[in-house]
Amino acid sequence: MSGVGTVSHGRVLRLAVPVILSNLSVPLLGAVDIWVLRDMPDAAYLGGIAVGAVIFSFVYWGFGFLRMGTTGFVAQANGAGDDQAIRDITVRASALALALGVLVVALQVPIRWAAFEILEGDPKVEQLGDLYVAIRIWSAPAALMIYVVNGWLMGIQRMTSVMVLVITMNGINIALDILFVQGFGWGVEGVAWATLIAEVGTAVAALVLMVRGQRSLGGRWNFSAILNATGVRAMLKVNGDIFLRTLCLITAFAWFTAEGAAQDKTVLAANAVLLNFLMFVAHGLDGFAHAAETLVGASIGARNRRGLSQAVRITTAWAGLIAIVFSAFYLLFGNAVIAELTRITDVRLAASDYIWWAAALPLLSVWCFQLDGIFIGATRTAEMRNGMVLSLAAMWLTGYLARPELGNHGLWLALAVFFVARALTLLYWYPRVLRDAGALAEKVGTADDQAT
Repeated sequence: MSGVGTVSHGRVLRLAVPVILSNLSVPLLGAVDIWVLRDMPDAAYLGGIAVGAVIFSFVYWGFGFLRMGTTGFVAQANGAGDDQAIRDITVRASALALALGVLVVALQVPIRWAAFEILEGDPKVEQLGDLYVAIRIWSAPAALMIYVVNGWLMGIQRMTSVMVLVITMNGINIALDILFVQGFGWGVEGVAWATLIAEVGTAVAALVLMVRGQRSLGGRWNFSAILNATGVRAMLKVNGDIFLRTLCLITAFAWFTAEGAAQDKTVLAANAVLLNFLMFVAHGLDGFAHAAETLVGASIGARNRRGLSQAVRITTAWAGLIAIVFSAFYLLFGNAVIAELTRITDVRLAASDYIWWAAALPLLSVWCFQLDGIFIGATRTAEMRNGMVLSLAAMWLTGYLARPELGNHGLWLALAVFFVARALTLLYWYPRVLRDAGALAEKVGTADDQAT
């Protein structure tokens, strides 16, 4: 099968909308995690969930290359019409995901120790956060396998299947959240068990879907492809770059959380509430970034520079429009949303003080999200890695200079600088993507001329 063809607004929306709907269920889950604990007497419960979520950002987001790398390689193979390559990539990525998941479970004790040494804060927050991590970490192999399946589905442009998987997983998680916490009174433990059960159940369904879906493709299962030297080197290079890039991303949010915790637990909880606003933006706008990934990858695989340019232009236009909608909504209704997320008065008042940062971030962050999608589709991961390192340095420098004078506002300013720097660095390297795509197209044209 091939993903080549004219890139239109309709095609972009068919790819992006299912991903947006599925992605929005992710921060919705985070909001429900906070909501089910809203009657707890202490902000430490919210803080424990916030710290636990940051730890899993390190553990799981750090392996986000399993999804992104799979999408880039599969999209390019799909554009080239190479069904055997799609199968080989899937086998290789699945084996890596399972191995890494087992390793995470085996290393859970040092992971937990190191995490709480770094995220030092209120003792009760640490205790509740550790309880959450100790339960949820057992779903690591399942969570990482879901990354691979989603990457495969996006690469072959089956976004509706991605939507069904993600919404099903998060729907189960939300239902179990309410049952375990509101119904059984399990508190933080209930939130952790709900996530574990949802991830394991969804991983089983995802594997069945992938095996059945591959039957519609050409080629055959080739498990020896796992050890193919060329394929392994390409996978390790791309995945290594994305891992380092994602590690910097997670470090940025971990630093943001740790700096909030260093102020006091009310600021930590308020920042956790407002980060849910950002998560809605990131997951919503990622629908167009994911559309860019698969369309750019398919265009490069087909040596179609015109399709690449269309994909970039149309997906970015839609992403910018949606970012404006998010900003307007947060300005108008942000305080009402905060009131629904928590009943702790101090947390609500603190979050309201910083609401305008949540309203500004959609317009500041949309450009780096789109450029990420373009560079992933083109598998130009070295530039992504380098840009993220520079952006993290800019964030730290801003925080160092601004936080002593501006307090938590200085912390939010540093986060805004981080997003802007990511966009500027990738924009600087973007002409390389166009140049190389043009060179590939010319090479194909020359070959065709010679054949005739």
